[in-house]
Amino acid sequence: MENFEYNFQKDNIGIGRRKQSTARVFLKPGKGQLFINNLSGESYLQYNTIYLENILSPLKIFGLENKYDIIALVKGGGLTGQSHSIKLGIARLLCKTDPEKRSSLKASGLLTRDARIKERKKYGLKKARKAPQFSKR
Repeated sequence: MENFEYNFQKDNIGIGRRKQSTARVFLKPGKGQLFINNLSGESYLQYNTIYLENILSPLKIFGLENKYDIIALVKGGGLTGQSHSIKLGIARLLCKTDPEKRSSLKASGLLTRDARIKERKKYGLKKARKAPQFSKR
């Protein structure tokens, strides 16, 4: 695939997070191509149409899916968390470029960050909540 130069301005970046995954998203005028970690979006997401539709949903609201190329740098988590973090990054970036789009994105629930993360392990327990087996005698 293409190898990109990531010399985008700092104010033209959208950051999205979900669970363990973090996505840095850049939008540039283009034909609607999707690149994730220097791979085509379809091959990176294993040709899963649900993930692809999920990522493009903020652009579909405004009919911009064929006007911008999406370049995403993702790390951590699985494919579901990564696709959701890319979606949030795109929505935040659209808000940053045009503040009038915020109300329709907010109404669609695309600006809400899913705050569920793994709970920390506590001392005396085997995992976050799993206790060792209790023995009466």
